Amino acid sequence: MTVDEPMDVGSGVTVRYYAGARAAAGVAEEVVPAGLTLADLIDQLSRRHGVRLAKVLSVASFLVDGLTCKDLQVRLTSGTTVDVLPPFAGG
Repeated sequence: MTVDEPMDVGSGVTVRYYAGARAAAGVAEEVVPAGLTLADLIDQLSRRHGVRLAKVLSVASFLVDGLTCKDLQVRLTSGTTVDVLPPFAGG
């Protein structure tokens, strides 16, 4: 795949990281297998990227296809996008 080619989002769940989550993950986005719950996703990402991201994920907010999601048992289907939003400071 080249930089100009779109990512095949139909093959999994796209996870996009913002601010401190991006810094902790070391990537702006990645694709993970579909079928996980949000809780499974958090566990998998914590193991993949380490304690720094795990700490961010423990206090982050999540958007699933643009909507706030607090239900950790929601199943993530192919083509879904999850945005990881760490707490923001300032005002």
